[in-house]
Amino acid sequence: GGGSAEQLDALVKKDKVVVFLKGTPEQPQCGFSNAVVQILRLHGVRDYAAYNVLDDPELRQGIKDYSNWPTIPQVYLNGEFVGGCDILLQMHQNGDLVEELKKLGIHSALLDEKKDQDSK
Repeated sequence: GGGSAEQLDALVKKDKVVVFLKGTPEQPQCGFSNAVVQILRLHGVRDYAAYNVLDDPELRQGIKDYSNWPTIPQVYLNGEFVGGCDILLQMHQNGDLVEELKKLGIHSALLDEKKDQDSK
């Protein structure tokens, strides 16, 4: 299994955007995991690493210990723990997520939509 802090450290740092879900991005198994997937989709973030904790009980417990956060989903940006669904939603609503993605060199799709609205 992949529950050790060293393994998790490597996992969260391997990709710019990493999420731990119940289920998969194609088939989330809980509403909160689904919300995280939808928010990333809104921003056009397709290229992220998703790990299904339901497949791996060691991972499920390990990631909670690693982040010191009791629930799944969990979102990591650039190896840093961001939070769960509620925090991601807040960042989405207040514009922070666009900025954070920009720092990672990821251009949010919402910026393009906004431009379209401005030019109308």
